[in-house]
Amino acid sequence: MSATSDAVIRVMTWNIHGGVGMDGKFDLARIVKSIARHAPDVVALQEVDSRRRPAGGPSPFTFLREAIGHHGIEAKSITTTDGDYGQMVISRWPLLAVEIHDITVAEREPRRAIQTDVTAPSGTVRVIASHFGLKRSERRSQARRLVEMARHHPSTTVMLGDFNDWLWPNSMRAALERELPAHTRHATFPSRWPLLSLDRVYCWPAGALLRSFVDRNSWLASDHLALVADVALGQSSVRAFSS
Repeated sequence: MSATSDAVIRVMTWNIHGGVGMDGKFDLARIVKSIARHAPDVVALQEVDSRRRPAGGPSPFTFLREAIGHHGIEAKSITTTDGDYGQMVISRWPLLAVEIHDITVAEREPRRAIQTDVTAPSGTVRVIASHFGLKRSERRSQARRLVEMARHHPSTTVMLGDFNDWLWPNSMRAALERELPAHTRHATFPSRWPLLSLDRVYCWPAGALLRSFVDRNSWLASDHLALVADVALGQSSVRAFSS
């Protein structure tokens, strides 16, 4: 059951490290339990990896979609004989106008962005989820691509994921913040002693971001902390804040 009202949706982004926790154990049930604790309406997961599953076990993509929400999109950036690696968006409500964008930079690891419209009871929200690369120039290119996706703002827009950006000089943050002015600032990595704000939620309009926090109890399940945000639909005058 949702933890929010009809006019507010709760989103979560989490890099789950292939389901392998800080104790070295592969445990997707632990991931699901951590997510369920906050009852998010929309979840973006990065580093979903079916190559790490036990022999004969279900695909993590299938397992997570069935355990967390009714609707899901997969964006598999790497496919081998051992399995698939990529990201997902999972929602309790239908997903429309789904697009998977290839934002790979030449000679770098394949990267994808998921774009979709979530049809919440009180309105539609545009969701863009991604996992950026490790090189600064790579991230800047990927940020430009996502800004183009977000620019038209047909409705409240949420961009979330692992942006892998920890450097301020020539950062890609400025480009994203101009288009999506509300954003989180929480340190999420490494999970045991978080220092870097790699995982973020960006929103348009500026007043849409009502509250955000990290789940510090999720540190054992992954090398990133789970990040949660409450987003208002159609309430741009509300002042944004984080806790």
